[in-house]
Amino acid sequence: MDAPAQKRLRRAARIIVLDPDDRALMFRFDVPNRPPFWVTAGGECEPDESFDEAARRELFEETGITADPGSQIARTTPEFVTVEGEPVRADERYYLVRVAEARIDTANHTELEQCLMTEHRWFTVAELRDWPEAVFPVNIADMIEQELNP
Repeated sequence: MDAPAQKRLRRAARIIVLDPDDRALMFRFDVPNRPPFWVTAGGECEPDESFDEAARRELFEETGITADPGSQIARTTPEFVTVEGEPVRADERYYLVRVAEARIDTANHTELEQCLMTEHRWFTVAELRDWPEAVFPVNIADMIEQELNP
């Protein structure tokens, strides 16, 4: 009997972007044959890229914001199926960036992001806790509150 194939390790930087009202920017994904879900800005690290470098690059590509992502605030290691359909083991590092205004530019989204990232909005912590669709990471409200009330 063959051993199950080892899932690829997917290194990713995720950025929690907070506006002046402490609302978090989230992107809605509509993937065919899957329920919609919401995630923070961010994505997979390039092979030669550090998590910090990926956070800076992903922040700009997905939001148009140029900012230092600062220090890592959290880490998760979920297993999931990517939007391309690949089962992975993830190593996700989280950063928090505050912005002066709730305005973003999605002009640098990839073709895949343009197809699947159908919406973005700013969520209060209470909305993140009670949203009827899946929100990832599942503990994002706790992550934000921990940063707001250290």
